[in-house]
Amino acid sequence: MNLSYTIAKRIAFNKQKSFSRFIIRLSTVATALSVAVMIVAFAFATGFQNTISKKIFSFWGHIRVQHYELGKVAISEETAINKNDTVEHILQQNSNVIAINAFATKSAVVEHQKEIEGILIKGIDTRYDSIQLKEFLLQGRWLRFTDSTYSKEILLSETTAKLIKANVGDTIKSVFINSNDGSTKARKMLLVGIFKTGVEEIDKTFAIADLRLIQHFNEWDSNKIGGYEVFIKDYKLTQQVADDMQFPVLWNAKSLKEVNPTIFDWLGVMDTNRNIVFAIMAIVAIINLITCLLILVLERVKMVGILKALGCNNVTIQKIFLYYAAIISATGVGIGCVAGLGLCLLQQYTHLFKMNEENYYVAYAPVEIIWWHVAAICVITFVLCFVALILPTLLIKKVEPVKAIAFK
Repeated sequence: MNLSYTIAKRIAFNKQKSFSRFIIRLSTVATALSVAVMIVAFAFATGFQNTISKKIFSFWGHIRVQHYELGKVAISEETAINKNDTVEHILQQNSNVIAINAFATKSAVVEHQKEIEGILIKGIDTRYDSIQLKEFLLQGRWLRFTDSTYSKEILLSETTAKLIKANVGDTIKSVFINSNDGSTKARKMLLVGIFKTGVEEIDKTFAIADLRLIQHFNEWDSNKIGGYEVFIKDYKLTQQVADDMQFPVLWNAKSLKEVNPTIFDWLGVMDTNRNIVFAIMAIVAIINLITCLLILVLERVKMVGILKALGCNNVTIQKIFLYYAAIISATGVGIGCVAGLGLCLLQQYTHLFKMNEENYYVAYAPVEIIWWHVAAICVITFVLCFVALILPTLLIKKVEPVKAIAFK
Protein backbone atom coordinates (compact mmCIF):
# COMPACT_ATOMS: atom_id res chain seq x y z
CA MET A 1 0.00 0.00 0.00
CA ASN A 2 1.23 3.49 -0.89
CA LEU A 3 0.93 5.37 2.41
CA SER A 4 1.44 8.83 0.90
CA TYR A 5 -1.20 8.33 -1.80
CA THR A 6 -3.72 6.85 0.65
CA ILE A 7 -3.42 9.79 3.05
CA ALA A 8 -3.51 12.32 0.18
CA LYS A 9 -6.68 10.73 -1.21
CA ARG A 10 -8.43 10.81 2.17
CA ILE A 11 -7.51 14.47 2.63
CA ALA A 12 -8.55 15.39 -0.89
CA PHE A 13 -11.96 13.77 -0.68
CA ASN A 14 -12.69 14.83 2.88
CA LYS A 15 -16.00 16.73 2.83
CA GLN A 16 -15.38 18.52 6.10
CA LYS A 17 -15.84 22.27 5.68
CA SER A 18 -12.69 24.36 6.09
CA PHE A 19 -11.02 27.45 4.72
CA SER A 20 -8.63 25.26 2.74
CA ARG A 21 -11.54 23.68 0.84
CA PHE A 22 -12.53 27.11 -0.44
CA ILE A 23 -8.92 27.76 -1.49
CA ILE A 24 -8.76 24.36 -3.20
CA ARG A 25 -11.91 25.09 -5.19
CA LEU A 26 -10.60 28.52 -6.10
CA SER A 27 -7.31 27.03 -7.30
CA THR A 28 -9.13 24.35 -9.28
CA VAL A 29 -11.31 26.98 -10.96
CA ALA A 30 -8.24 29.16 -11.72
CA THR A 31 -6.40 26.19 -13.25
CA ALA A 32 -9.45 25.19 -15.28
CA LEU A 33 -9.91 28.77 -16.50
CA SER A 34 -6.24 29.00 -17.50
CA VAL A 35 -6.35 25.76 -19.47
CA ALA A 36 -9.65 26.69 -21.15
CA VAL A 37 -8.30 30.10 -22.17
CA MET A 38 -5.13 28.53 -23.61
CA ILE A 39 -7.09 25.96 -25.62
CA VAL A 40 -9.45 28.63 -26.95
CA ALA A 41 -6.55 31.01 -27.76
CA PHE A 42 -4.68 28.32 -29.72
CA ALA A 43 -7.82 27.16 -31.57
CA PHE A 44 -8.93 30.68 -32.49
CA ALA A 45 -5.42 31.85 -33.51
CA THR A 46 -4.84 28.73 -35.64
CA GLY A 47 -8.29 28.96 -37.20
CA PHE A 48 -7.90 32.65 -37.98
CA GLN A 49 -4.45 32.25 -39.53
CA ASN A 50 -5.42 29.24 -41.64
CA THR A 51 -8.72 30.75 -42.81
CA ILE A 52 -7.20 34.06 -43.93
CA SER A 53 -4.19 32.33 -45.49
CA LYS A 54 -6.48 29.94 -47.39
CA LYS A 55 -8.51 32.83 -48.81
CA ILE A 56 -5.42 34.63 -50.09
CA PHE A 57 -3.71 31.48 -51.38
CA SER A 58 -6.91 30.32 -53.11
CA PHE A 59 -6.96 33.50 -55.17
CA TRP A 60 -3.25 33.88 -55.90
CA GLY A 61 -1.65 30.49 -55.28
CA HIS A 62 1.25 30.00 -52.88
CA ILE A 63 4.11 31.06 -55.14
CA ARG A 64 4.37 33.45 -58.09
CA VAL A 65 6.90 32.63 -60.81
CA GLN A 66 7.73 35.55 -63.12
CA HIS A 67 10.59 37.51 -64.61
CA TYR A 68 12.54 39.47 -62.03
CA GLU A 69 11.54 43.15 -62.15
CA LEU A 70 13.19 45.53 -59.70
CA GLY A 71 10.78 47.81 -57.84
CA LYS A 72 7.65 46.40 -59.49
CA VAL A 73 4.43 46.94 -57.55
CA ALA A 74 2.80 43.63 -56.55
CA ILE A 75 -0.74 44.57 -57.61
CA SER A 76 -0.33 45.88 -61.16
CA GLU A 77 -0.31 44.73 -64.77
CA GLU A 78 2.48 42.34 -65.61
CA THR A 79 5.03 42.74 -68.36
CA ALA A 80 4.47 40.13 -71.08
CA ILE A 81 6.66 37.05 -70.86
CA ASN A 82 6.73 33.93 -72.99
CA LYS A 83 5.63 30.58 -71.59
CA ASN A 84 8.75 28.62 -70.76
CA ASP A 85 8.85 24.83 -71.08
CA THR A 86 11.96 24.60 -68.88
CA VAL A 87 10.28 26.55 -66.07
CA GLU A 88 7.12 24.47 -66.34
CA HIS A 89 9.16 21.25 -66.29
CA ILE A 90 11.01 22.36 -63.13
CA LEU A 91 7.70 23.11 -61.43
CA GLN A 92 6.10 19.85 -62.54
CA GLN A 93 9.06 17.85 -61.20
CA ASN A 94 8.79 19.43 -57.76
CA SER A 95 7.03 16.96 -55.44
CA ASN A 96 5.54 19.79 -53.37
CA VAL A 97 3.74 21.35 -56.34
CA ILE A 98 0.15 20.28 -57.03
CA ALA A 99 -0.97 22.84 -59.66
CA ILE A 100 0.53 25.40 -62.06
CA ASN A 101 -1.63 28.10 -63.63
CA ALA A 102 -0.72 30.76 -66.17
CA PHE A 103 -2.25 34.17 -65.49
CA ALA A 104 -2.15 37.84 -66.44
CA THR A 105 -3.93 40.97 -65.22
CA LYS A 106 -5.38 43.95 -67.08
CA SER A 107 -6.68 47.32 -65.89
CA ALA A 108 -10.26 48.02 -66.89
CA VAL A 109 -13.36 50.01 -66.05
CA VAL A 110 -16.70 48.23 -65.76
CA GLU A 111 -19.92 50.13 -66.47
CA HIS A 112 -23.57 49.29 -65.80
CA GLN A 113 -26.63 51.51 -65.37
CA LYS A 114 -24.39 54.58 -65.72
CA GLU A 115 -22.31 53.43 -62.74
CA ILE A 116 -18.60 52.87 -63.33
CA GLU A 117 -15.83 51.29 -61.29
CA GLY A 118 -12.13 50.70 -61.90
CA ILE A 119 -10.89 47.13 -61.50
CA LEU A 120 -7.99 44.83 -62.33
CA ILE A 121 -9.13 41.79 -64.32
CA LYS A 122 -7.28 38.60 -63.58
CA GLY A 123 -7.12 36.35 -66.61
CA ILE A 124 -6.99 32.59 -66.07
CA ASP A 125 -6.84 29.68 -68.49
CA THR A 126 -8.72 26.39 -68.79
CA ARG A 127 -6.23 24.61 -66.52
CA TYR A 128 -7.27 26.72 -63.55
CA ASP A 129 -8.70 24.59 -60.74
CA SER A 130 -12.02 26.34 -60.08
CA ILE A 131 -12.47 24.37 -56.84
CA GLN A 132 -9.96 26.78 -55.28
CA LEU A 133 -12.45 29.66 -55.58
CA LYS A 134 -15.86 28.01 -55.91
CA GLU A 135 -16.44 28.15 -52.16
CA PHE A 136 -16.33 31.96 -52.45
CA LEU A 137 -18.92 32.03 -55.26
CA LEU A 138 -22.07 33.63 -53.81
CA GLN A 139 -24.23 33.63 -56.93
CA GLY A 140 -24.14 32.24 -60.45
CA ARG A 141 -21.58 29.85 -61.88
CA TRP A 142 -17.96 29.55 -62.89
CA LEU A 143 -16.57 30.72 -66.25
CA ARG A 144 -17.18 28.59 -69.35
CA PHE A 145 -14.34 28.56 -71.82
CA THR A 146 -14.76 28.20 -75.58
CA ASP A 147 -12.44 26.43 -78.00
CA SER A 148 -12.51 28.96 -80.81
CA THR A 149 -12.09 32.36 -79.14
CA TYR A 150 -11.91 34.05 -75.77
CA SER A 151 -14.84 33.76 -73.39
CA LYS A 152 -16.96 36.90 -73.01
CA GLU A 153 -17.96 36.01 -69.46
CA ILE A 154 -16.76 37.69 -66.29
CA LEU A 155 -16.91 37.17 -62.51
CA LEU A 156 -17.20 40.26 -60.30
CA SER A 157 -16.78 40.57 -56.57
CA GLU A 158 -19.87 41.36 -54.51
CA THR A 159 -18.33 44.76 -53.70
CA THR A 160 -17.91 45.73 -57.36
CA ALA A 161 -21.29 44.29 -58.38
CA LYS A 162 -23.06 46.40 -55.75
CA LEU A 163 -21.19 49.55 -56.76
CA ILE A 164 -22.31 49.25 -60.39
CA LYS A 165 -25.74 47.78 -59.47
CA ALA A 166 -25.19 44.62 -61.50
CA ASN A 167 -26.71 41.18 -60.99
CA VAL A 168 -25.92 37.75 -62.38
CA GLY A 169 -27.15 37.58 -65.98
CA ASP A 170 -26.62 41.29 -66.68
CA THR A 171 -24.53 42.45 -69.60
CA ILE A 172 -21.90 44.92 -68.47
CA LYS A 173 -19.58 47.11 -70.49
CA SER A 174 -15.88 46.60 -69.89
CA VAL A 175 -13.49 49.31 -71.04
CA PHE A 176 -9.86 48.19 -71.28
CA ILE A 177 -7.09 50.72 -70.88
CA ASN A 178 -3.82 50.53 -72.80
CA SER A 179 -1.08 51.19 -70.26
CA ASN A 180 1.31 52.45 -72.96
CA ASP A 181 -0.70 55.18 -74.73
CA GLY A 182 -3.87 55.43 -72.60
CA SER A 183 -6.16 54.38 -75.45
CA THR A 184 -9.27 52.36 -74.63
CA LYS A 185 -11.21 49.46 -76.11
CA ALA A 186 -14.66 48.35 -74.96
CA ARG A 187 -16.44 45.00 -74.89
CA LYS A 188 -19.81 43.84 -73.64
CA MET A 189 -19.44 40.94 -71.20
CA LEU A 190 -21.91 38.67 -69.46
CA LEU A 191 -21.79 38.66 -65.65
CA VAL A 192 -22.09 34.94 -64.82
CA GLY A 193 -21.02 34.91 -61.17
CA ILE A 194 -20.45 37.02 -58.08
CA PHE A 195 -17.79 36.07 -55.54
CA LYS A 196 -16.74 37.25 -52.10
CA THR A 197 -13.48 36.27 -50.43
CA GLY A 198 -13.89 38.66 -47.52
CA VAL A 199 -10.38 40.03 -48.14
CA GLU A 200 -10.86 43.70 -48.92
CA GLU A 201 -7.68 43.98 -51.03
CA ILE A 202 -9.08 41.31 -53.38
CA ASP A 203 -12.80 42.14 -53.35
CA LYS A 204 -12.31 45.85 -54.02
CA THR A 205 -9.77 45.35 -56.79
CA PHE A 206 -10.19 42.17 -58.82
CA ALA A 207 -12.51 40.52 -61.31
CA ILE A 208 -11.93 37.19 -63.08
CA ALA A 209 -12.09 36.49 -66.82
CA ASP A 210 -10.52 34.43 -69.61
CA LEU A 211 -6.73 34.80 -70.01
CA ARG A 212 -7.24 34.93 -73.81
CA LEU A 213 -9.28 38.12 -73.28
CA ILE A 214 -6.23 39.77 -71.68
CA GLN A 215 -4.01 38.46 -74.50
CA HIS A 216 -6.43 39.86 -77.07
CA PHE A 217 -6.58 43.38 -75.68
CA ASN A 218 -2.85 43.48 -74.98
CA GLU A 219 -2.24 42.26 -78.53
CA TRP A 220 -0.25 39.32 -77.22
CA ASP A 221 0.03 35.98 -78.97
CA SER A 222 -1.21 32.83 -77.22
CA ASN A 223 2.26 32.10 -75.87
CA LYS A 224 2.47 35.31 -73.82
CA ILE A 225 1.40 35.44 -70.17
CA GLY A 226 1.96 37.55 -67.06
CA GLY A 227 3.41 34.70 -65.02
CA TYR A 228 2.65 31.43 -63.27
CA GLU A 229 0.89 30.95 -59.96
CA VAL A 230 1.88 27.76 -58.17
CA PHE A 231 -0.12 25.79 -55.60
CA ILE A 232 1.74 23.51 -53.19
CA LYS A 233 0.63 20.76 -50.80
CA ASP A 234 1.46 22.44 -47.49
CA TYR A 235 1.20 26.23 -47.27
CA LYS A 236 3.54 26.22 -44.27
CA LEU A 237 6.37 25.24 -46.64
CA THR A 238 5.67 28.13 -49.04
CA GLN A 239 8.81 30.13 -48.30
CA GLN A 240 11.06 27.07 -48.18
CA VAL A 241 9.78 25.71 -51.51
CA ALA A 242 10.11 29.15 -53.17
CA ASP A 243 13.68 29.56 -51.90
CA ASP A 244 14.69 26.08 -53.12
CA MET A 245 13.46 26.58 -56.69
CA GLN A 246 16.22 27.07 -59.29
CA PHE A 247 15.18 28.67 -62.59
CA PRO A 248 16.90 29.95 -65.77
CA VAL A 249 18.28 33.49 -65.76
CA LEU A 250 15.68 36.28 -65.36
CA TRP A 251 13.10 33.94 -63.80
CA ASN A 252 12.46 33.92 -60.07
CA ALA A 253 9.96 32.57 -57.55
CA LYS A 254 8.34 34.69 -54.87
CA SER A 255 6.21 33.33 -52.09
CA LEU A 256 2.93 35.16 -51.61
CA LYS A 257 4.26 36.23 -48.21
CA GLU A 258 6.92 38.24 -50.07
CA VAL A 259 4.40 39.64 -52.54
CA ASN A 260 1.95 40.74 -49.85
CA PRO A 261 3.92 40.89 -46.58
CA THR A 262 1.55 43.21 -44.69
CA ILE A 263 -1.25 40.68 -44.23
CA PHE A 264 1.12 37.86 -43.32
CA ASP A 265 3.05 40.03 -40.85
CA TRP A 266 -0.30 40.81 -39.23
CA LEU A 267 -1.14 37.10 -39.07
CA GLY A 268 2.31 36.43 -37.62
CA VAL A 269 1.60 38.78 -34.71
CA MET A 270 -1.08 36.32 -33.62
CA ASP A 271 1.61 33.76 -32.80
CA THR A 272 3.18 36.24 -30.42
CA ASN A 273 -0.18 37.11 -28.85
CA ARG A 274 -1.04 33.42 -28.48
CA ASN A 275 2.30 32.67 -26.79
CA ILE A 276 1.85 35.62 -24.42
CA VAL A 277 -1.60 34.35 -23.45
CA PHE A 278 -0.15 30.88 -22.88
CA ALA A 279 2.63 32.24 -20.64
CA ILE A 280 0.27 34.45 -18.59
CA MET A 281 -2.30 31.70 -18.08
CA ALA A 282 0.37 29.16 -17.10
CA ILE A 283 1.81 31.61 -14.55
CA VAL A 284 -1.68 32.25 -13.14
CA ALA A 285 -2.29 28.52 -12.75
CA ILE A 286 1.11 27.92 -11.11
CA ILE A 287 0.82 30.84 -8.66
CA ASN A 288 -2.68 29.77 -7.63
CA LEU A 289 -1.61 26.19 -7.02
CA ILE A 290 1.52 27.20 -5.10
CA THR A 291 -0.58 29.46 -2.89
CA CYS A 292 -3.08 26.67 -2.41
CA LEU A 293 -0.42 24.17 -1.41
CA LEU A 294 1.23 26.61 1.02
CA ILE A 295 -2.12 27.04 2.78
CA LEU A 296 -2.62 23.27 2.85
CA VAL A 297 0.83 22.71 4.36
CA LEU A 298 0.23 25.36 7.01
CA GLU A 299 -3.21 23.96 7.81
CA ARG A 300 -1.76 20.46 8.17
CA VAL A 301 1.28 21.38 10.28
CA LYS A 302 -0.05 19.32 13.23
CA MET A 303 -0.56 16.33 10.93
CA VAL A 304 3.00 16.71 9.63
CA GLY A 305 4.33 16.79 13.19
CA ILE A 306 2.41 13.64 14.16
CA LEU A 307 3.60 11.78 11.04
CA LYS A 308 7.21 12.76 11.80
CA ALA A 309 6.78 11.64 15.41
CA LEU A 310 5.51 8.28 14.11
CA GLY A 311 8.66 7.85 12.02
CA CYS A 312 7.66 9.15 8.58
CA ASN A 313 10.54 10.80 6.77
CA ASN A 314 10.35 14.12 4.93
CA VAL A 315 10.10 12.53 1.47
CA THR A 316 7.05 10.45 2.43
CA ILE A 317 5.27 13.49 3.85
CA GLN A 318 6.25 15.60 0.82
CA LYS A 319 4.68 12.97 -1.42
CA ILE A 320 1.37 13.33 0.46
CA PHE A 321 1.12 16.99 -0.55
CA LEU A 322 2.43 16.36 -4.05
CA TYR A 323 -0.22 13.68 -4.59
CA TYR A 324 -2.79 16.07 -3.18
CA ALA A 325 -1.60 18.85 -5.52
CA ALA A 326 -1.60 16.42 -8.46
CA ILE A 327 -5.27 15.59 -7.80
CA ILE A 328 -6.12 19.33 -7.70
CA SER A 329 -4.07 20.02 -10.87
CA ALA A 330 -5.53 17.08 -12.79
CA THR A 331 -9.06 18.08 -11.81
CA GLY A 332 -8.46 21.69 -12.92
CA VAL A 333 -6.80 20.63 -16.18
CA GLY A 334 -9.59 18.15 -16.94
CA ILE A 335 -12.37 20.66 -16.31
CA GLY A 336 -10.51 23.32 -18.30
CA CYS A 337 -9.99 20.92 -21.22
CA VAL A 338 -13.69 20.05 -21.37
CA ALA A 339 -14.72 23.71 -21.04
CA GLY A 340 -12.23 24.93 -23.66
CA LEU A 341 -13.15 22.25 -26.19
CA GLY A 342 -16.84 22.83 -25.51
CA LEU A 343 -16.52 26.55 -26.27
CA CYS A 344 -14.51 25.84 -29.43
CA LEU A 345 -17.04 23.29 -30.69
CA LEU A 346 -19.89 25.67 -29.88
CA GLN A 347 -18.25 28.36 -32.03
CA GLN A 348 -17.38 25.88 -34.77
CA TYR A 349 -20.97 24.72 -35.22
CA THR A 350 -22.98 27.85 -34.30
CA HIS A 351 -20.66 30.77 -35.27
CA LEU A 352 -21.77 32.47 -32.07
CA PHE A 353 -18.99 35.07 -32.00
CA LYS A 354 -19.28 37.44 -34.97
CA MET A 355 -16.55 39.71 -36.36
CA ASN A 356 -16.37 42.78 -38.57
CA GLU A 357 -15.48 41.28 -41.94
CA GLU A 358 -14.21 44.58 -43.34
CA ASN A 359 -11.54 44.75 -40.63
CA TYR A 360 -10.78 41.08 -40.00
CA TYR A 361 -11.58 39.43 -43.38
CA VAL A 362 -13.98 36.95 -41.72
CA ALA A 363 -17.64 37.28 -40.68
CA TYR A 364 -17.20 35.15 -37.55
CA ALA A 365 -14.31 33.96 -35.42
CA PRO A 366 -12.95 30.82 -37.13
CA VAL A 367 -11.89 27.89 -34.97
CA GLU A 368 -9.55 25.02 -35.79
CA ILE A 369 -9.02 22.38 -33.11
CA ILE A 370 -5.69 20.60 -33.44
CA TRP A 371 -5.83 17.72 -31.01
CA TRP A 372 -2.13 17.48 -30.34
CA HIS A 373 -2.23 21.19 -29.37
CA VAL A 374 -4.95 20.39 -26.82
CA ALA A 375 -3.01 17.39 -25.47
CA ALA A 376 0.21 19.42 -25.29
CA ILE A 377 -1.49 22.28 -23.41
CA CYS A 378 -2.97 19.89 -20.84
CA VAL A 379 0.24 17.88 -20.34
CA ILE A 380 2.57 20.91 -20.23
CA THR A 381 0.30 22.78 -17.81
CA PHE A 382 0.08 19.76 -15.51
CA VAL A 383 3.84 19.13 -15.60
CA LEU A 384 4.73 22.81 -14.99
CA CYS A 385 2.29 23.02 -12.09
CA PHE A 386 3.55 19.76 -10.57
CA VAL A 387 7.20 20.81 -10.82
CA ALA A 388 6.46 24.23 -9.33
CA LEU A 389 4.58 22.61 -6.45
CA ILE A 390 7.75 20.90 -5.22
CA LEU A 391 8.91 24.24 -3.77
CA PRO A 392 6.18 24.68 -1.10
CA THR A 393 6.71 21.10 0.11
CA LEU A 394 10.30 21.97 1.07
CA LEU A 395 8.81 23.75 4.10
CA ILE A 396 8.04 20.31 5.51
CA LYS A 397 11.74 19.74 6.20
CA LYS A 398 11.73 22.68 8.62
CA VAL A 399 8.77 21.43 10.65
CA GLU A 400 9.78 20.22 14.14
CA PRO A 401 7.46 17.51 15.51
CA VAL A 402 7.20 18.90 19.09
CA LYS A 403 6.33 22.44 17.94
CA ALA A 404 4.05 21.19 15.16
CA ILE A 405 1.95 18.99 17.47
CA ALA A 406 1.48 21.96 19.80
CA PHE A 407 0.59 24.25 16.84
CA LYS A 408 -2.94 25.65 16.85
